[in-house]
Amino acid sequence: MAYRINVQVGRRQLLLYQDNRLIKTYPIAVGKMLTPTPTGSYRIINKQANPGGPYGAMWMGLSRRGYGIHGTNDPSSIGKSVSHGCIRMYNQDVLELSRMVPIGTQVVISR
Repeated sequence: MAYRINVQVGRRQLLLYQDNRLIKTYPIAVGKMLTPTPTGSYRIINKQANPGGPYGAMWMGLSRRGYGIHGTNDPSSIGKSVSHGCIRMYNQDVLELSRMVPIGTQVVISR
């Protein structure tokens, strides 16, 4: 089973595909105007549970240094453009996602 993640910055949504079929859509927070979420194609290169601080319950690092998909200690931020460029998710959502997608999963970020 091949997974792929598509992040739609403008819609503030993360779409999870399995074998090219959409299986789940999650609400997210994205980068603010001065620190936008970078567009492009990346891979998940690492995972860390309970990384501490503002990263919530899970960190999944992207192949673009310094960026990742992570939980949050501020759930009211989801749906907004407030991060330093990372993709924020509700903690329960990022935990669910991290259980499904392996390291190496493609992440395509578009406006």
